[in-house]
Amino acid sequence: MSQPMLSLQLAKSSGNAPKATPHLLPCRIHHNGPAEPAQSFWEPTVGDDGTRTAYFRGRKLQGKAVTLPAGCRGVVAATSAAAQEQSRRPEEAEVIDLDAEMPQGTLQVQAEFDEMVVWGHEAAVDGAADPYLRGVDEWLALADKIHSYPAPAASKEK
Repeated sequence: MSQPMLSLQLAKSSGNAPKATPHLLPCRIHHNGPAEPAQSFWEPTVGDDGTRTAYFRGRKLQGKAVTLPAGCRGVVAATSAAAQEQSRRPEEAEVIDLDAEMPQGTLQVQAEFDEMVVWGHEAAVDGAADPYLRGVDEWLALADKIHSYPAPAASKEK
Protein backbone atom coordinates (compact mmCIF):
# COMPACT_ATOMS: atom_id res chain seq x y z
CA MET A 1 0.00 0.00 0.00
CA SER A 2 1.43 3.39 -0.94
CA GLN A 3 2.02 6.15 1.59
CA PRO A 4 -0.24 9.21 1.38
CA MET A 5 1.36 12.26 -0.16
CA LEU A 6 2.24 15.24 1.98
CA SER A 7 0.46 18.41 0.91
CA LEU A 8 0.60 22.04 2.05
CA GLN A 9 -2.39 24.32 2.30
CA LEU A 10 -2.96 27.89 3.42
CA ALA A 11 -5.17 28.47 6.42
CA LYS A 12 -8.71 29.19 5.28
CA SER A 13 -8.91 32.33 7.40
CA SER A 14 -6.10 34.10 5.54
CA GLY A 15 -5.41 34.60 1.87
CA ASN A 16 -1.65 35.00 2.24
CA ALA A 17 0.66 33.58 4.88
CA PRO A 18 2.61 36.15 6.89
CA LYS A 19 6.32 36.67 6.13
CA ALA A 20 8.84 35.25 8.60
CA THR A 21 12.58 34.75 8.94
CA PRO A 22 13.44 31.35 10.45
CA HIS A 23 16.55 31.18 12.65
CA LEU A 24 18.41 27.87 12.89
CA LEU A 25 20.18 27.90 16.25
CA PRO A 26 23.03 25.53 17.19
CA CYS A 27 21.21 24.20 20.27
CA ARG A 28 18.21 22.26 21.51
CA ILE A 29 15.71 23.86 23.82
CA HIS A 30 13.91 21.33 25.99
CA HIS A 31 10.80 23.37 26.64
CA ASN A 32 7.36 23.14 25.14
CA GLY A 33 5.41 25.67 27.18
CA PRO A 34 4.77 29.39 27.03
CA ALA A 35 7.69 31.79 26.63
CA GLU A 36 8.07 35.52 26.99
CA PRO A 37 8.12 37.50 23.73
CA ALA A 38 11.34 36.81 21.82
CA GLN A 39 12.39 40.47 21.99
CA SER A 40 13.10 40.04 25.70
CA PHE A 41 15.98 37.62 25.04
CA TRP A 42 16.74 37.75 21.30
CA GLU A 43 18.12 40.95 19.73
CA PRO A 44 20.33 40.15 16.72
CA THR A 45 22.34 42.98 15.20
CA VAL A 46 23.55 43.27 11.61
CA GLY A 47 27.06 44.57 10.98
CA ASP A 48 28.23 46.68 8.03
CA ASP A 49 29.48 43.52 6.27
CA GLY A 50 26.12 41.74 6.73
CA THR A 51 27.35 39.54 9.59
CA ARG A 52 24.66 38.99 12.19
CA THR A 53 25.57 38.80 15.86
CA ALA A 54 23.41 37.78 18.81
CA TYR A 55 23.80 36.50 22.33
CA PHE A 56 21.67 33.62 23.56
CA ARG A 57 21.96 32.54 27.19
CA GLY A 58 25.33 34.28 27.41
CA ARG A 59 26.81 32.61 24.33
CA LYS A 60 27.91 34.66 21.35
CA LEU A 61 26.39 33.54 18.07
CA GLN A 62 27.18 34.69 14.56
CA GLY A 63 24.69 34.19 11.79
CA LYS A 64 24.73 33.88 8.04
CA ALA A 65 21.66 34.83 6.01
CA VAL A 66 20.81 32.26 3.35
CA THR A 67 18.54 33.45 0.56
CA LEU A 68 16.46 30.87 -1.24
CA PRO A 69 17.04 30.79 -4.99
CA ALA A 70 14.45 32.19 -7.40
CA GLY A 71 11.66 29.74 -7.97
CA CYS A 72 11.90 28.27 -4.46
CA ARG A 73 9.44 28.98 -1.69
CA GLY A 74 10.11 28.43 2.00
CA VAL A 75 7.24 27.75 4.37
CA VAL A 76 6.77 27.21 8.08
CA ALA A 77 4.10 24.52 8.43
CA ALA A 78 2.29 22.61 11.16
CA THR A 79 0.07 19.56 11.18
CA SER A 80 -3.62 20.36 10.86
CA ALA A 81 -4.26 19.38 14.49
CA ALA A 82 -1.33 21.50 15.69
CA ALA A 83 -2.48 24.47 13.58
CA GLN A 84 -5.96 24.27 15.11
CA GLU A 85 -4.49 23.95 18.61
CA GLN A 86 -2.16 26.88 17.94
CA SER A 87 -5.07 29.06 16.86
CA ARG A 88 -6.61 28.46 20.28
CA ARG A 89 -3.30 28.76 22.19
CA PRO A 90 -0.76 30.56 19.99
CA GLU A 91 1.91 30.55 22.70
CA GLU A 92 2.20 26.75 22.48
CA ALA A 93 3.27 25.98 18.91
CA GLU A 94 4.23 22.39 18.11
CA VAL A 95 7.59 21.68 16.52
CA ILE A 96 7.67 18.83 14.03
CA ASP A 97 10.88 16.83 14.28
CA LEU A 98 11.40 15.62 10.71
CA ASP A 99 14.30 13.42 11.84
CA ALA A 100 12.02 11.47 14.18
CA GLU A 101 8.89 11.04 12.08
CA MET A 102 7.76 12.48 8.77
CA PRO A 103 4.20 13.78 9.01
CA GLN A 104 1.69 12.52 6.48
CA GLY A 105 -1.40 14.15 5.05
CA THR A 106 -1.88 17.90 5.02
CA LEU A 107 0.26 20.55 6.67
CA GLN A 108 -1.11 24.05 7.29
CA VAL A 109 1.18 26.87 6.11
CA GLN A 110 1.79 29.21 9.05
CA ALA A 111 4.27 31.60 7.39
CA GLU A 112 6.41 32.01 4.26
CA PHE A 113 10.06 33.01 3.93
CA ASP A 114 12.62 33.74 1.25
CA GLU A 115 15.58 33.99 3.63
CA MET A 116 16.69 32.10 6.74
CA VAL A 117 19.52 32.72 9.16
CA VAL A 118 21.86 29.89 10.18
CA TRP A 119 23.75 30.59 13.41
CA GLY A 120 27.09 29.25 14.64
CA HIS A 121 28.97 29.53 17.94
CA GLU A 122 31.46 32.42 18.03
CA ALA A 123 31.92 32.47 14.23
CA ALA A 124 29.71 32.50 11.16
CA VAL A 125 28.93 29.05 9.80
CA ASP A 126 31.03 27.64 6.97
CA GLY A 127 28.86 26.55 4.05
CA ALA A 128 31.20 23.67 3.19
CA ALA A 129 31.34 22.28 6.73
CA ASP A 130 27.91 23.06 8.20
CA PRO A 131 25.54 20.08 7.75
CA TYR A 132 22.44 22.28 7.60
CA LEU A 133 23.76 24.58 4.88
CA ARG A 134 25.10 21.61 2.94
CA GLY A 135 21.73 19.90 3.33
CA VAL A 136 19.89 22.94 1.98
CA ASP A 137 22.27 23.13 -0.99
CA GLU A 138 21.95 19.40 -1.66
CA TRP A 139 18.13 19.43 -1.42
CA LEU A 140 17.88 22.42 -3.74
CA ALA A 141 20.18 20.73 -6.26
CA LEU A 142 18.14 17.52 -6.01
CA ALA A 143 14.83 19.41 -6.39
CA ASP A 144 16.23 21.18 -9.45
CA LYS A 145 17.15 17.83 -11.03
CA ILE A 146 13.78 16.26 -10.21
CA HIS A 147 11.69 19.16 -11.48
CA SER A 148 13.68 20.05 -14.58
CA TYR A 149 13.38 18.54 -18.00
CA PRO A 150 16.19 17.92 -20.46
CA ALA A 151 16.31 20.22 -23.45
CA PRO A 152 14.77 18.55 -26.48
CA ALA A 153 17.34 17.14 -28.86
CA ALA A 154 17.72 19.10 -32.07
CA SER A 155 16.06 17.19 -34.85
CA LYS A 156 18.10 16.57 -37.94
CA GLU A 157 15.91 17.08 -40.98
CA LYS A 158 17.35 16.63 -44.43
